[in-house]
This record gives sequence, structure tokens and C-alpha cells, in this order.
Amino acid sequence: MLRPSFRTALLASYLAIVGILAAVAASGWLSLEQFARNSREGGAAAVALSSAVQQLGERTVDMERSARQFLVLEDTILRERFAAAHAKAVGALAQLETALPDARPIAHEWRTLAERTRNALASVAMDGQVRAESAGMMPTGSRRPVGADAPDATRGVTAPLARLVELNDAFALRVRERIDAYNLDMLEALDRKREALAGQIVAAIVLALALAALTGWWLLRPLRRFERAIAELGDNRFDAPIAVGGPSDLRQLGHRMDWLRLRLAELEANRNRVLRHVSHELKTPLSSLREGVALLADGVLGRLSPEQREVTGILDHNARALQERIEQLLDYNAIQFDARRLELRPTALSALAHQVAAELQLQAQARKVRVTVSGDAPPVAADAGKLRIALSNLLANAINFSPEGEEVRMQISAQGGGARIDCCDGGPGVAPAEEKRIFEPFFQGSRRAQRPGKGNGLGLAIVREFVTAHGGSVEVVRATTGAHFRIELPNGA
Repeated sequence: MLRPSFRTALLASYLAIVGILAAVAASGWLSLEQFARNSREGGAAAVALSSAVQQLGERTVDMERSARQFLVLEDTILRERFAAAHAKAVGALAQLETALPDARPIAHEWRTLAERTRNALASVAMDGQVRAESAGMMPTGSRRPVGADAPDATRGVTAPLARLVELNDAFALRVRERIDAYNLDMLEALDRKREALAGQIVAAIVLALALAALTGWWLLRPLRRFERAIAELGDNRFDAPIAVGGPSDLRQLGHRMDWLRLRLAELEANRNRVLRHVSHELKTPLSSLREGVALLADGVLGRLSPEQREVTGILDHNARALQERIEQLLDYNAIQFDARRLELRPTALSALAHQVAAELQLQAQARKVRVTVSGDAPPVAADAGKLRIALSNLLANAINFSPEGEEVRMQISAQGGGARIDCCDGGPGVAPAEEKRIFEPFFQGSRRAQRPGKGNGLGLAIVREFVTAHGGSVEVVRATTGAHFRIELPNGA
């Protein structure tokens, strides 16, 4: 199965998103270019129609002027002017007829009337010639038509010319309607293209976002797995294999991290094994040393002087302290291993805290310290036995470091989807510079001197081990007096 690398997948996703947006931009540009081309062509057609209508009207005016002047002067040049204006008008009429097929009846009537006018002028010219020949004279062009037929001839010319003007107005109206319809069509086409372009842009954005989200999920999911794996390794949790999917280079990195997990698990096992061996090797001679010191102190080998008894007392005290430290180290190592095995069940924190407070009641009475438990929270998934040990260590630490007559408060509350446990005492508190180190094994802090002989430096370390195993956190909260510790547990721990 082909699995691209992280960089290849990221580049391909980037190019795909750019390609989608570029395709939409190109489509919009082509649509705009087509609209501009259609607009130019339509504008040119509208100008041509307007020019043809204008030319038809001007030539019709020239025809009418030439015809009326010919009726008065009977000059051949005027007939020629009429014929020239008529020819140009017919050319403009042909252009209008081609562009406006629905105006062909009007064009046919215009041609018929123009032809009738030309025939009427020809008839007038022939009648004038006949009259001149009958009078023995040639037409001079300065004579007005006379006779009974003159008014009829005039009406035969002027009536069609008047109708031609009306037909020109009809053509102008058709051209205006055609231009208005074209402009309306262009506006509607513009609206359709704008809507189509808007839809394409929205679709492209949605597709690009979906592709980006899919690529981000595919690329970031292994990174989140790396983050969880690093957190698990930091918490000494080496039992779960590290399997990373996604790009090939991240999968290879996941294999290397899983190798690191196995290596760290091996080193941890070796450390524990060495620790057990060393502890065993130390405890055997240490026991012999304590027995020898006891024999000396009992005078089995002879009576001791006061100075010798003092020395044997010091040796016995240090031997006992050393043995206690070795046993504590072994116990803490066992607790670390035990913290990885949890039996999660719904646990009521308020009831558990009251049980712990009752178990430590004799210790609190001996210290003359009051212990109060308040508040409640919904049950959380927890290992009740291990969480009891954590709360017991936290509360015992608060009792040991509280002065006589003080009060130790443990408050439980709901926090988001989980629970919060606050433990406050009236003791010397924790120095701000030591808030992070206070949970380290055997670290007791600089303020321990105010309460000498209390604790061994493992209580808070055990609290952190068990709370962290539940997926929670423990921290020191700044307080004006005493120490304030806060435990937060998730509901789905």
C-alpha cells in the first residue's frame, strides 16, 4: 500500500487546495471574458441598428425633400438625388430587415411605398414632358406643373412619403425595444453568472476546507499519538505498544519510538533488578552490623565505658536509619510498579475521604489537630484502594506538619467533567521555589526544619504516582498560610 511521506502529503494537499481555488478563479475569469465579449458584440449590434435607423430616417428626409422640390421645379437632378437617397435607404432597410426578422412586413411596406413614390415622380416627369412638347417648348426646370392632373400627382407623391416617415418611426421603436430587450437579457445573464460564480466559490471553499480538515486529521492524528506516547514514557508506562499511522516517515518514527519504549522498559527492569539485588546485598551485612552493635551494647564482649556506649548508640541509630531508608526505597519501587495496575470502578470521593479521615483520627487526636471533610462530587472511575493510599498520605502529611490546635480541611467539589480535592493545613507551607520538587522522592523541603522528625519524603511522591496513574494531576496552590494541595481527577480516568 502506497503511503506518502509527511512532506509529500502536505505539499499535495497544498497543491490540491490551490488547484481548486485556481480552477474557480479561471472559471470566473472565463465567464467574465465571455460576458465582456457578448457585451461588446451586443453593443456593436445596437450601434449598427441605431445607425441604420438614423440613416434610414435621414435618407427618407432627403427623398421627401427631393420629391417635393421635383414636383415644383421638375428638375432631373432632383430625381437623381431622390434615386440616390432611395438606394442608400434601401441598404439601411436591408440591414434592419436582417437584424429584425419580425419587422419584415414593415420593410416590405416601406419598399412598396418608396417604389410607388418613385413611379409617381416618373409619371410627373413624363406628364411635364408631354405638356412641354404640346406647347412647342422644352422643359426648362423653372416651370410649375399646371393642369387638372397636378394635384393628383402631388398627392401620389406626398401621401406615400408621409407613410414612410411613420414606418421609420415604427423601425425606431422596434430598434429601441430590441436594445432594451438585449440590455435586459445581459442583466439577467450577468445575474446568472454572478450566482453561478458565487456557488462555485462557496463549493470551492467548502471543498478546500474539507480537504484541509481531512489532511490535517490524517497528519495531526499521528502527532497527537506521539504526544500521548511521550507522556506515557515520561510516566514510566512501558506496557502499551506505540503504533503510529499516517505518513510513511511518521510511521517509521513511531517504530523508532516503540523501540525506545522497549529499551526504556528493559532499562527500568534492569534498574529494579539491580535495586533489589543491591538492597538485598546491603541488608545482609547491615543486619550483621546491627547484631554486632547490639552485642557490644549488651556487654557480651565486656563492660563498656560511657564513651563506648555513646559510640555504640550512635552506630545503632545510624544502622537503623540506613535499614529504614533501604526498606522505604524498596517499598517506593513496589508502589511505582503497583501504580500501573488499576482496577477502575465508580468511586464516591466523599465517602472515601471520610473513611480516610476516620482511619487517621487517632493520629489527629495525638497531634491535637481537627480534621474536617466537606463537599461532594459525582462518582469517578478510580481504583478505590490506591486512591485511598494517596488521600491517606496527603492527609497524614497535613496532620504531621500542622501545629497543635490547627484544623486540616479536605474539600471535595465537581470540576468540569471530573472532581477536585483540596487539602489545606496550618503548617509551615511550601516554599515557592520548591513547589515543583516537593513531589520528588525523599525531598522534604527547606521548611521541614520547622517540624523536625516528621515524614520521610515519600508521602507526596506516592500521592503523585497514584494520582498520575489515574490520569489526574496534583499541584501546590499558593496560600497565605499553611500548605494547600489540589488533586484533580477526570471522570473517565
